[in-house]
Amino acid sequence: MIGPGGSVKVYLACGITDMRRGIDGLSSLVETALKEAPASGAVFGFRGRRADRIKLLWWDGQGFCLYYKVLEKGYFPWPTAKDGVAALTSAQLAMLVEGMDWRRPAWTSAPARMG
Repeated sequence: MIGPGGSVKVYLACGITDMRRGIDGLSSLVETALKEAPASGAVFGFRGRRADRIKLLWWDGQGFCLYYKVLEKGYFPWPTAKDGVAALTSAQLAMLVEGMDWRRPAWTSAPARMG
């Protein structure tokens, strides 16, 4: 997948978003609800009511890219609506896209030395 670099800013619209919205509807939501510029180069994330699908909106310098993912099983962990906007790192975004809970990653220790 061609996508943003590792130092990109990531913002999640907390709460529920109408997944029928396309690029125009989501970019207007970025301006009004998130108070950000849609063409800033940041990634903006939205989750629907069923929690098994997300949309990511990103301006790549030439136009908008819209990434849509539906999980076969499980749900995307998401902040509550009272949080407003959540900022993530690019590593947390990678965990989110994989369906992992980016808020509480399960860190493992280094493998034991075999000898």
